[in-house]
Amino acid sequence: MTTRQKEDMDGHRSEMRAGDLLDPNSQIGVRLRSLYAAVQEEAIPDRFLDLLEKLDQAELMASAKAVK
Repeated sequence: MTTRQKEDMDGHRSEMRAGDLLDPNSQIGVRLRSLYAAVQEEAIPDRFLDLLEKLDQAELMASAKAVK
């Protein structure tokens, strides 16, 4: 089988055999990596950021009450 170098999204190089492209596990891996990369680039919804901020405030208030 012939081999060639493949560079992934992070710039890492790996050797691939021609048969690897047809391997179902390889296809699943490629699709999962592309989906993960797309999700990483999505913005965090404002509503979720607001909820995190409220949680931080509630934790600060609870710890302040515990210290008193």
